Amino acid sequence: MVVATQSLEERCINSIRFLAIDAVEKAKSGHPGLPMGAAPMAFVLWDRFMRYNPKNPKWFNRDRFVLSAGHGCMLQYALLYLTGYDSVTLDEIKNFRQWGSKTPGHPENHITPGVEVTTGPLGQGIANAVGLAIAEAHLAAKFNKPDCKLVDHYTYVILGDGCNMEGISGEACSLAGHLGLGKLIALYDDNHISIDGSTDIAFTEDVSKRFEAYGWHVLHVEDGNKDIESITKAVEAAKAVTDKPSMIKVTTTIGYGSPNKANTAGVHGAALGSDEVKATRENLGWQYEPFVVPDDALAHFRKAVERGASYEAEWQETLARYKTKYPQEAAEFERLLSGKLPEGWEKALPTYTPEDKAQATRKFSEATLNALAPVVPELIGGSADLTHSNNTLIKVSGDFQKGQYQNRNLRFGVREHGMGAICNGIALHGSGLIPYGATFLVFTDYMRNAIRLSALSEAGVIWIMTHDSVGLGEDGPTHQPVEHLASLRAIPNLTVIRPADGNETAGAYKVAIENRHAPTLLALSRQNLPNLAGSSIAATTKGAYILSDSEGTPDLILIGTGSETQLCVKAAEVLRGEGKKVRVVSMPSWELFEKQDAAYKESVFPKAVRKRLAVEAGSSMGWCRYVTDEGASISIDTFGASAPGNVVMEKFGFTVDNVIAKAKALLG
Repeated sequence: MVVATQSLEERCINSIRFLAIDAVEKAKSGHPGLPMGAAPMAFVLWDRFMRYNPKNPKWFNRDRFVLSAGHGCMLQYALLYLTGYDSVTLDEIKNFRQWGSKTPGHPENHITPGVEVTTGPLGQGIANAVGLAIAEAHLAAKFNKPDCKLVDHYTYVILGDGCNMEGISGEACSLAGHLGLGKLIALYDDNHISIDGSTDIAFTEDVSKRFEAYGWHVLHVEDGNKDIESITKAVEAAKAVTDKPSMIKVTTTIGYGSPNKANTAGVHGAALGSDEVKATRENLGWQYEPFVVPDDALAHFRKAVERGASYEAEWQETLARYKTKYPQEAAEFERLLSGKLPEGWEKALPTYTPEDKAQATRKFSEATLNALAPVVPELIGGSADLTHSNNTLIKVSGDFQKGQYQNRNLRFGVREHGMGAICNGIALHGSGLIPYGATFLVFTDYMRNAIRLSALSEAGVIWIMTHDSVGLGEDGPTHQPVEHLASLRAIPNLTVIRPADGNETAGAYKVAIENRHAPTLLALSRQNLPNLAGSSIAATTKGAYILSDSEGTPDLILIGTGSETQLCVKAAEVLRGEGKKVRVVSMPSWELFEKQDAAYKESVFPKAVRKRLAVEAGSSMGWCRYVTDEGASISIDTFGASAPGNVVMEKFGFTVDNVIAKAKALLG
């Protein structure tokens, strides 16, 4: 029944609130407070401003919406259902947080069509949104013509106090302000409550002034609970400012409408309880059973379907005109959107022979990246202020800066975590861009959550990590990675590759470029490495392969990765001269090897050969998978030390002599 005292818009807003309340109540789990408080601003965005097509969630020129405060995901699921997305039915709303549902406990882009990015860890979403806005700006600068705007959409974000407390938001928003990303509009749900209670106990800064200092356009809506006209005017004002991102602080009451729990931490992360649900219904005049939406409210929301079809049809007409006027650019644009790589791109991958100059794999990486950049124009990325150490500058392009968005070199500054989430946003924009982010391997600690989320959300980012072992030398233990390879290999859906020479580095890029639905991490050396006989791009893609061998069944298998592979090669030569049958296996990637069939695995590591020695300048953790009960490893299970790199490697046992000694001990 329709409550006479409520306007249609109020019924729409309350429909969002009570779908969230009822779903959380049924699940006995969730966060009802944010959807109850943020419903008005979300309604304004989705009803009055956002351009999207519920029947085609992947329509390219849609506005992107990011719920950075992902714990409030019932807000987004309610909107997806109400506006007519097929992915979120009423049954899915009722199945909130249950096994196999499309309404998980935080938004997951790979589960729920209509969700752009996976959010949950606070601050990641707003940083992802910066990446989405960078992608839009880059493509607009590259493809738009004065008479034809092919790329023209906004990125809208709802973030909360927790997002603003997390450091990653500061990193990303600082960069967004510097870049002047005018099509990024964030609505800050300023409700003053976090899990521990009032934010006054820990968070009293003036967020508006902080964002002004970042270079953002800042507005304030004082009554976000009821004043939808002021919210509307604020978004209009934000859209009118084109040279700065905008932050609209919308002051709300968490759990709005709940007589006893509103404005308390109790409504943040727990169901209201049956008595309070009943009291809230009475307080807001909501005379509908659980999960019932008034017919006129649902009909109003569902106008989005017709609107969305019209938006897309209009854009398709623009695309048709563009194809007629600019056929070459249109073909490139459509190729990008299709996800197809340029024809014959892999022919640009460099190859090497043992006679070629020894170099650090970070230098081989630079050569490969710059060989690919002219033929793979979707490559875009940069370093966290270590460009000339990581060797990640694209030489055929300038810097991506305000007013120069067509360029491909991103200057992230000393912002590893922000860089990681921004790269994820670029990858998930859906436009075929291939982002890369770079720093020292040890600083993956600063951005591990973003790397994990790239794997979880199936984002095809390339992580370029240099200075991959204690071999970097004098900077000492703070900069020398030890446990990092093991910890990164533990992340599901992340391919870690530690190449041994130029061919393996080129092979690593082949894997990474082709891997569009998962991230790839390259661990690269600072010290020079020789190009090895028997290495190849094709072999690298197998993850592990026989680099050199003896006649017949080997007595011993030496397994090397990265800079230590050359030690295995030299040690094998000595041992073979003494009559031992020795196989050398280069193993740049465990993950790639595990994808091979059983026959190939047996051909590399025969079960009958039990004596195996792994040589890797990192933690021994995990090597038990490949080194059997009769095997061993030369590893490092302590922190490093400050000294010249060759001295550090020698002191930790990474010498040909030590490999020979360990091998002889194994052979008895």
